[in-house]
Amino acid sequence: MKQMHDNKNNCVESGPAKQACMRHRSQLFLKITLAYLICTVFSGCAALTQPIDGVPAKKLPADFFPEPKNDLIPVDISLLSIEPPRDYQLGPGDILGVYVDGILPYSAPNSAPEPPPVNFPGAQSALPPSIGYPIAVQDDGTLSLPLLEPISVEGLTLDQVRDAIRDAYIKEEILRPDKARPIVTIIRERTFNVVVIREDSAQAADANGGNARDYAASGTTVNLPAYKNDVLHALVETGGLPGLGAKNEVLILRASKADKRKREEFMRTFYAYREAAKLDPCACLPELPDDPTILRIPLRVKPGVVPVLDEEDVTLQNGDIVYIESREREVFYTGGLLGGGEFPLPRDYDLDVLGAMAMSGQLYQTGQMGGNRGGGGGLGGFGGLGGIQGVPPGIVYILRKTDCDGQIAIEVDLKEAYNNPSARPLIQPGDYVILQYKCEEELINYGLQTFFTFGIADLYRN
Repeated sequence: MKQMHDNKNNCVESGPAKQACMRHRSQLFLKITLAYLICTVFSGCAALTQPIDGVPAKKLPADFFPEPKNDLIPVDISLLSIEPPRDYQLGPGDILGVYVDGILPYSAPNSAPEPPPVNFPGAQSALPPSIGYPIAVQDDGTLSLPLLEPISVEGLTLDQVRDAIRDAYIKEEILRPDKARPIVTIIRERTFNVVVIREDSAQAADANGGNARDYAASGTTVNLPAYKNDVLHALVETGGLPGLGAKNEVLILRASKADKRKREEFMRTFYAYREAAKLDPCACLPELPDDPTILRIPLRVKPGVVPVLDEEDVTLQNGDIVYIESREREVFYTGGLLGGGEFPLPRDYDLDVLGAMAMSGQLYQTGQMGGNRGGGGGLGGFGGLGGIQGVPPGIVYILRKTDCDGQIAIEVDLKEAYNNPSARPLIQPGDYVILQYKCEEELINYGLQTFFTFGIADLYRN
């Protein structure tokens, strides 16, 4: 009996014992093969049951990939401001302090002159204290004084206005040259009313304890003093340069009627063109292009590129709108073995396919990738196999939108991507990043699981 038992285990003898041993091995092999085939057919191998027709990234032209932005550099923010003149030049809306002995205020020839009033600026003003009676520069740029015709002062400095007042009183023989010594100061500078709309003010929206952020729009009306009525001062007054929740650009919408009419005409022309395109069922509906009446000022540019900005471009007038647009749509999505998720794209640097996987928390986790993350299907999700390391997934598809509501699937081989930085396509807004096993990887994992689940146990039983 002992010899027969040894023959059964070792198959070293001839005769019936050897034949029984061979039959046992054949049956075991058939069991393993059958279990292997069942796992292959019914396990939900994504490469077979949910195939994606992808095009290798290296075979696609550059038009399918976004331009890199790692080399972008910030714009010199001094380009967003205007250079004030050495001496303040007056204009409509300025309020001057004017004192003319004997005229403003009036005093009798034999009476003692009254001292001029002293005016202290408000807490927000950078002007020094001034003296004189307040006289406003009119909308037509003139100054009205007692006993004189209106004097044109627009574009003049304080010294030039003082000389003009003195000459006018002497010319009209109201004051003698030795008595004409007017004092002119500035009480309040003219201001420009500007609207700033920002969509980068983040507000927490984690009612469920998450990290979601709601970038709400905030509108502010600011009064900018003359020669500070530029884009830079408007941003400084409302929170500084755009935050990470906003695009790296500033939009300027002019309030003039001419610009409003141009924008209305632009929209009418676009919608007419779109309605005409609908008549052709094979035509692609056009997307809204950039409005040429809106000035876009980039805040990051390629090295060596200097934005062409004139002072007129960054100067703001009454009613102009400064608009900071949100980046809420600059996101990508994950699926397959990465699980479902939505992630924001970085604003100031590139994100490639490996970075997108790392952001989702599933760059490379042998033995944990799959089953509980969805998309792997059935038994194919088992990578660990009770301590036995399985084969990690090796292919990623980037589903990218194209014109006319089309789509292209960019196939990325992870083995090549790990070893070659140029084989890592950059992610752009709206992409879907789907991680899958290759078919052979799932078959290997199924086989390993089948063998270590059924084969070893059967061998020990027999």
